[in-house]
Amino acid sequence: MTSTVPNLGRDKVSLGVTPTLWWNDDFPLIDIGIPFEQCVSEMALAGFQGCSIGHKYPADPAVLKEALDLRGLKVSEPWVSTYFTIGDRDRTVENFKRQLKFLEKVGGKDIVVAEFGRSSHLQPVPVFQHRPEFTGKEWDLLTSGLNEIGKLAADNKMRLCYHHHMGTGVQTAEDIDRLMAGTDPDHVHLLFDTGHLQFAGDDPLETAERHKQRIKHVHLKNVRQSVAEKVKGDHLSFQEGILQGVFTVPGDAEGTIDFRPILSTLGKAGYEGWLVVEAEQDPATACPLKYAMMARDYLTQVLGW
Repeated sequence: MTSTVPNLGRDKVSLGVTPTLWWNDDFPLIDIGIPFEQCVSEMALAGFQGCSIGHKYPADPAVLKEALDLRGLKVSEPWVSTYFTIGDRDRTVENFKRQLKFLEKVGGKDIVVAEFGRSSHLQPVPVFQHRPEFTGKEWDLLTSGLNEIGKLAADNKMRLCYHHHMGTGVQTAEDIDRLMAGTDPDHVHLLFDTGHLQFAGDDPLETAERHKQRIKHVHLKNVRQSVAEKVKGDHLSFQEGILQGVFTVPGDAEGTIDFRPILSTLGKAGYEGWLVVEAEQDPATACPLKYAMMARDYLTQVLGW
């Protein structure tokens, strides 16, 4: 039997899952009608301890907390889209403050952000060919804005974790390097997403090694490499890539990523926090509970619990 990854025991990490296995929050038409209650019940049934927040979740934090508490689930993170690079600082900051208050009420520590100024990932255009390349001024707007809201999070005893993302100006390993170099390490942390880096054409392990001390939140997403190459070569949109199955979960034999060395790197670096399974799949062709259980079974083998 393969040995388990060291230093990532129950006392150090919690296992979460996103609702994007059950429906898609970016593309609401990717949906077969699974309600909130079924989604979170299946998350608990599959053995997860928490989840991110999706668009079908109750807006009232008290109602949401009661539903999650009933199933033994905690909130791993809410999401905030930022728009600093297009000059929409005020609205971005106010929305961030609202999410901080929401997170305080439902219970949680990490708040996830991604810069969507001029993003191509929501548009019906080739995701690689139309993703933005930020100017020096736009980078300055982004890093100063992130430092500002990162301090707001820290002042509220929470952590801002930046999510690099396909179709955005922070997509590649090089982009991540620049973002980390330009932001305050005390206030801007990295959400490390294995799938988005692999899809972008970079080696997730190399970035994990390089920024292991800045990583405070992890999304474990797998990639079907042949589909990723098709998306780039055939000039497909992000949505078309999802519908063709570019993403899957850890433990799927069709996936490319070897998660053991990545998790080992995190364990050796003293990582503590959430390991969140994510796979933006079409529930019409990929049974959500099946893939959630597949991922949990794999993590049981790798982590030993």
